[in-house]
Amino acid sequence: MGKVRDYQQLAHSILEAVGGEDNVISAVRCATRLRLVLKRSDSSAKETVSALPGVITVVESGGQFQVVIGQHVGEVHQEFLKLVDLEQPETEEAPKGTVLNRIIATMSAVFAPFVYILAAAGILQGTLILTTLAFPAFAKTGTYEVFSFISWAPFTFLPIFIAITAANHFKVNAFIAVACSAALVSPTWADIAARITAGESITFLGIALSGTTYTSSVLPPLFLVWILSYVERFLNKTIHEVIRPLFVPFFSMVLMVPLTILLIGPITTLGAEGIANGYNYLAENAPAVAGLIIGGFWQVIVIFGVHWGVTPMVLANFEQYGRDSFQAYQTIAVIAQIGAVIGVILKARNKETKKVGVSAGLTGIFGITEPAIYGVTLRFKKPFIYGCISGAIGAVTASFFKPYYFAYAGLPGPLTLVNGIDSDYPSSIIGLLIGTAIALILPIVLIQVFGFGEQAAPVVAPESTATPVAKQEVSATLTNEETLRAPLEGTIVALSDVPDPVFASGAMGQGVAIRPTNNRVTAPFDSTVVMVAPSGHAIGLRSTSGVEVLIHVGLETVTLDGKPFTLHVKEGESVTTGDLLVTFDATAIEAHGLETITPIIITNTQSYAQILPTDETVTTANTQILTIIK
Repeated sequence: MGKVRDYQQLAHSILEAVGGEDNVISAVRCATRLRLVLKRSDSSAKETVSALPGVITVVESGGQFQVVIGQHVGEVHQEFLKLVDLEQPETEEAPKGTVLNRIIATMSAVFAPFVYILAAAGILQGTLILTTLAFPAFAKTGTYEVFSFISWAPFTFLPIFIAITAANHFKVNAFIAVACSAALVSPTWADIAARITAGESITFLGIALSGTTYTSSVLPPLFLVWILSYVERFLNKTIHEVIRPLFVPFFSMVLMVPLTILLIGPITTLGAEGIANGYNYLAENAPAVAGLIIGGFWQVIVIFGVHWGVTPMVLANFEQYGRDSFQAYQTIAVIAQIGAVIGVILKARNKETKKVGVSAGLTGIFGITEPAIYGVTLRFKKPFIYGCISGAIGAVTASFFKPYYFAYAGLPGPLTLVNGIDSDYPSSIIGLLIGTAIALILPIVLIQVFGFGEQAAPVVAPESTATPVAKQEVSATLTNEETLRAPLEGTIVALSDVPDPVFASGAMGQGVAIRPTNNRVTAPFDSTVVMVAPSGHAIGLRSTSGVEVLIHVGLETVTLDGKPFTLHVKEGESVTTGDLLVTFDATAIEAHGLETITPIIITNTQSYAQILPTDETVTTANTQILTIIK
């Protein structure tokens, strides 16, 4: 498709084809699409609009008539709005999805932003455990006491962390949410609860209070903020704007804090404790079964993204008993995938496979297995299966020693094994070490004996309509070319595998996609910024030689109205390779059930002889991902 020049005529033609102004409910845009919501959809409209000069294709999805135009969609959208009289919505509401998906998205949005804080505190606790084992007298020093209370502080005031992230997720005033949650961890309430537990009767408006405390709690502050979102919305609509800034916080606090300590807190605490007790019953009475399930299937749970759902149960265990067996088995499952990656590195003949394995395996040391899973074990399939089998066998073996973690590990893995040391449970660390040794070594042996399917899934360039050519061949025979560096760190995905028909079909142009592991989008070459989406989720660049590139962060992310995105450049600005363009909050995107996978498209593909993708599978800041042959 050539560049659109007569934007007014195109807008008029689209409006006429879809049935005129009376048939249009709303008209918004993203980086490449004019998104119309129509009262009724004529079956011929899609075909008619698709044939218009300047239109790439039409997609009908999610109740929208999406006209794919490309980087000039902004100009067409402006002209379209001149032709219709619409009250434009401030945002497009994202699909809510199933109840289970919404629960998982909420858990992810709430816990992911501060999981590294909890992990750091857990590592500090593990360090103190090792230090006191080596130097018992250290436990009686002031230095130990200071480091100890530092390590426990994030857990003690966990409701404050939850208030901040939950407020962002449920769109609540964060200061009101923090004020209400801070009351729950107030020393005064802890004193009142202790008096109630000791037998004193204390009432609020004639209703007896329970002795539930909320330090380290998860569900009470989470439900508090969720219900607060409805209360705050009602108060904002009801209270006059002159007194709203004062009385919305006032009524929110005097309603929500008593409601929580009277009703929400006791009920949700019982719920969390009930789930934890159910798991603990299984772990105590059939530990081998618990080990088999967690050691064998934990990484499957990670693949489906539902692993955040166990966090309240695990934290409830630490709060109630000061120990937890779930994270002990979880660690064995993590180490089994590391063992599978090591097995692939040792067995592989392809240098690129070895290189990817080393990179992915290193992150596993810190308890992060997604790069290992998506980059190596799951891609070849057999290593993932071997890892799951080894994790199950290792966890079942460990279960005979009653393994526990005695300090919470935000990211269970090799570095947190020390959390399983406790003088009252000496067999715990023995079981963990035996179980992890099995989980680490067994997949290595299985892969050396049975292989891992290297021939069935070789490291090749992602699919493309262009004919792949080896990188060395290109550089040796062609000089009239331009290279494009990776704008993101992550895993390369074939454009045909992107779950969006417009990108996957190549209608927008050829390219690749990246599933990001960081949150920074940088310039892939020296260029000029020719398009910046108002929502910040997409940027168009033109290189000094005329190559036009669209970087579209995530899929359907226009619906987020720019909230997860921070722009660092503006339209018309010149940038050099590696300059920061956009930063984004991947957790916020995923919390809305959206993909972070980022297509990188050469939008003027037709101007070039070939677009050659790389044979890399994992990108860094310097990875060459595309070669454009002129």
